[in-house]
Amino acid sequence: MAANSAMEFDVDGTAVRVSSPDKPYFPELGITKSDVVRYFLSVGDGILGALRDRPTTLERWPGGVFEGAKLSTRADNRGDAFYQKRAPKGAPPFVETVRITFPSGRPADEVCPTSLAVVAWAVNLGTLTFHPWPVRRPEVDHPDQLRIDLDPQPGTDFSDAARVALVLRDLLAELGMEGFPKTSGGRGLHVYVPIEPCWTFVEARRAVIALGRELARRRPDEVTMSWWKEERGERIFVDFNQMARDRTIACAYSVRPTPRAQVSAPLTWDEVPNVSPADFTVTTMPDRFAEVGDLHAAVGTKAFSLEPLLELVAEDEANGEADLPYPPEYPKMAGEPKRVQPSKARNH
Repeated sequence: MAANSAMEFDVDGTAVRVSSPDKPYFPELGITKSDVVRYFLSVGDGILGALRDRPTTLERWPGGVFEGAKLSTRADNRGDAFYQKRAPKGAPPFVETVRITFPSGRPADEVCPTSLAVVAWAVNLGTLTFHPWPVRRPEVDHPDQLRIDLDPQPGTDFSDAARVALVLRDLLAELGMEGFPKTSGGRGLHVYVPIEPCWTFVEARRAVIALGRELARRRPDEVTMSWWKEERGERIFVDFNQMARDRTIACAYSVRPTPRAQVSAPLTWDEVPNVSPADFTVTTMPDRFAEVGDLHAAVGTKAFSLEPLLELVAEDEANGEADLPYPPEYPKMAGEPKRVQPSKARNH
């Protein structure tokens, strides 16, 4: 097939044009653009369940994933890949959008997937990883998920995160809540807790902080809540700022830009201590999905009260444990401590 040729996919009755279908997306693995489209179609109910009606940032790798490829950052936009927050101009009519507000107060219209055709269209643009907000329209200011990101620090790995996740599962059960685990697709582990969309981003973030602090009290040698890397040590960091407004994580079934084309895989709790992120790839996930279905389907049907965690927040405040720093690009928040690295603060 010529490099400039195209093919058309019929996605639930919608025609989606895919240009250069043989373009290598993972050249070392022989995985092409059309292979990635077929992958997402094979896990269609799962990826759409993770994205439906959610403002979604697209992580685009238009040149594919090759050795030395880098993702553009806020500090350096010269990378080979980039995050697209605003909906691309010229999108077809079946691509719907929803207006959200960034922490700066600026609004934007983001892609809001409502069909699997939107996923295929996004892959044609080079999207491998989808980053949906933890909200669904029309309640775009009220999260309906807590997302707990268990992030291994240097000296730790996925097995350490898995061990902490089991402690988190028991803690959530004590609070009358249920979590749904998944691999991040990299070294970490995510746990989603569906909640009623009745609270703000600030309250949801504080709830995750309280949950993380309780985890750290129970496993002080294994868990850290320090925002400052110099204080984390060889522990699992509960990245509470992933619950700040406009912070997102790769959704279930997203493809990650890794050498093995790993994907973010929903797990059962029994699987958590026994699997490796490398087990789940673009080539292995279709058969797994056909066998077990969408293990995160219940995330969209259950909703727990945040009140038990807000009680922990109040207890922390009564004990003098205040808020924690926001990321540096965020406006100063009420009650937030100074955003000064401890070693620098001591030097002044």
